[in-house]
Amino acid sequence: MKKRTRLKNEVSAGSMADIAFLLLIFFLVTTTIDVDKGISVKLPPIVDAPPMTPPSKNVLSIKINADNELLVEGERSELADLKGRAIKFISNPEKLSTLPTKPKNAIISLQHDRSTQYTDYIHVYNELKAAYNHLWEEQSQKLYKRSFKALDKKQVRQIRKGIPFVISEAEPVDYAEL
Repeated sequence: MKKRTRLKNEVSAGSMADIAFLLLIFFLVTTTIDVDKGISVKLPPIVDAPPMTPPSKNVLSIKINADNELLVEGERSELADLKGRAIKFISNPEKLSTLPTKPKNAIISLQHDRSTQYTDYIHVYNELKAAYNHLWEEQSQKLYKRSFKALDKKQVRQIRKGIPFVISEAEPVDYAEL
């Protein structure tokens, strides 16, 4: 009787590595990675000259203290009133001599305490942005009889040139230590 030779059961390890590599590439290509979104702000260019001090009538001072209280021009204010105050300051509809003569001269100075809650800071920033959105929409309707969002790039630039989005964000401070 002849002895039977038995075939050995072996798995090729080389092809396993290829398959693992292909699966890795597949998952890397098909997976979406969440990107953190923040506040989109265009920073001013770096200038070697010393900063100019604008007239005080052109600056609306807004501060958020350590207790997350909103202070506008040193007085406690409510968040709900901020948009209206900013609109009145920027546009100066009554042509007061204590406010900027043109919207392009208006500067909103925003400063917060280091311990201010991020959500409170964002709420204040959103109200200021809403004030500018309101003014841009108003100007768009006045000039073009169309929504600001429906304007072309040239028209948007023209409106933003007349009413630029100017928020000066000062370095955070520790009001609690003052």
